[in-house]
Amino acid sequence: MTTATLVPDTLAAQFAVIVGERNVLSDTADMAAYLTEPRDLFRGVARCVVRPGSTAEVAAVLRLCNEQGICVVPQGGNTGLVGGQIPGQDGRQGEVVLSLKRMNAIRETDQASLTMTVEAGMTLLQVQETAEAAGALFPLSLASEGSCTIGGNLSTNAGGTAVLAYGNARDLVTGLEVVLADGRVLSNLSKLKKDNTGYDLKHLFMGSEGTLGIITAAVVKLYPRPRATQTAFVGLKSPHEALALLNLAQAMAGSDVKTFEIIARFGIDVVLRHAAGSRDPLNTQHEWYVLMELASQLEGGLEDVMMQILEKAAEKGIIDDAVVAASLDQRKAFWKLREELSDMQKFEGGSIKHDISVPVAKVPEFLDRVYPAIEAFMPGARMCPFGHLGDGNIHCNVSQPLGMDKQAFLDRWYEMNEVVHSITTSLDGSISAEHGIGTLKRDLLPQVKDPVAMEVMRALKKTLDPRGVLNPGKVV
Repeated sequence: MTTATLVPDTLAAQFAVIVGERNVLSDTADMAAYLTEPRDLFRGVARCVVRPGSTAEVAAVLRLCNEQGICVVPQGGNTGLVGGQIPGQDGRQGEVVLSLKRMNAIRETDQASLTMTVEAGMTLLQVQETAEAAGALFPLSLASEGSCTIGGNLSTNAGGTAVLAYGNARDLVTGLEVVLADGRVLSNLSKLKKDNTGYDLKHLFMGSEGTLGIITAAVVKLYPRPRATQTAFVGLKSPHEALALLNLAQAMAGSDVKTFEIIARFGIDVVLRHAAGSRDPLNTQHEWYVLMELASQLEGGLEDVMMQILEKAAEKGIIDDAVVAASLDQRKAFWKLREELSDMQKFEGGSIKHDISVPVAKVPEFLDRVYPAIEAFMPGARMCPFGHLGDGNIHCNVSQPLGMDKQAFLDRWYEMNEVVHSITTSLDGSISAEHGIGTLKRDLLPQVKDPVAMEVMRALKKTLDPRGVLNPGKVV
């Protein structure tokens, strides 16, 4: 039986009336790109893919599906890494994928209030570029920004490289438009910085991964564009020195410290081996590196501040070497080393990835403990940790031992999870810092979440989606 035969003609016709025949995909080949995700860990089966072009169409589709008990899996750019955007693998629930990529309009740019109202299907890069054209900055930045969508970013509460200065995705929103499971539209596209009229409902939906409602539009915050930027690549001995450098930089530059990324040497080697045009950032190799960026609204003086930080750090023995980008091209070369890390790991064989966070002060302890723990669990496994030291989020990735069979390595995914997550939770950390729960971590969540918190989450799900049609099998 082909996937196409799973769609009754009457149902396809009903969807077609709402969104147009060309926006209902039921052929297996046409649906293929919607049914698997970047890591190829999850492959789903769907009745069809429906592509609405407006909030009214999303509402009509959800109303129809809710009435008939048809499950809906919302999807943006399909860049998620925990399977939250992929339907189930057995097809028994007959899920419909609801792609929001056609909803990609800017509804309003308000320069006076520094806000922009955007539809959920816009790519993050489009939102950034539109803000830039208006002389402003939208600071959310991810490696997948060319293909991920703002709706997906908000539904997973994405983080990225600028959380230290601007916060997670939920901190960049003043209002939302959300379609509920039964097709009702919750319209709260507010620009207000202050509004104490009851519960702040928008925070229910950001981070809920489409299990409580489908975000169709948002009012996002804009910021003045920095007039000066300084970027440094720093070599040092360990994460302890990296934390000391972070503390020093914040003491000397305050809120001008916008990015503070840590990278193990193995990660640099991976990029140098596999990414064309990449170059070693320093003349000598170091065990650890920091990519630090300062940005200011003042046109002058930032270069002096960066040099003062680095000179002070060198005097204190915190850093071993550093180079400051002398041009835009050199800055891009520095960022290439960071942004290519995840993609280049695939050329080293299997990679088991962890998206954890611990209190910033405990990051060095986490790394001190996880290295020997992984070696004891799987001798020869190659650690490739990197991430956002400034907010405590470390992508604790592990590449397979040289010569090991890839599938045999990946088959031990959950055992390795136990090693990494046990250290994480012992340090009051989180097993999901910015990627979400999805399918990958759903069964892990009750093991680490407060039982009362789980009860409240399930009660919210039952209240807002009593028939369980929104993104089944995800999060709760």
